[in-house]
Amino acid sequence: MQIPPASTPIACDMSNARDTPEERLAEYRRLFAEALVARERTEIGIRFRFRADLGVEDWVRDLAAREKACCPFFGFDIAAEAGEVRWDAAVPDTDEARAVLEDFYALT
Repeated sequence: MQIPPASTPIACDMSNARDTPEERLAEYRRLFAEALVARERTEIGIRFRFRADLGVEDWVRDLAAREKACCPFFGFDIAAEAGEVRWDAAVPDTDEARAVLEDFYALT
């Protein structure tokens, strides 16, 4: 996973997004309710683990791409294997970025 440099601004800009912040949060809630198996901390960030049900990998990849477009300080890696989809997330090693990562982890 490529983690952006610490000089990357810690800001989320959804002005070009096809959804609103409220719609995005609702989508996270739907995804977590339908497919989340577990969440955990990793050496460099966090991981969400989802059941690899039909369409879940595409959903996770699409959501991660949209999140990366508005929050470029995130590094994401999506992998599917052994019946699950893993979404790893990490941020630059700054207090501000780590606080946002904690908020992301708490979405569940």
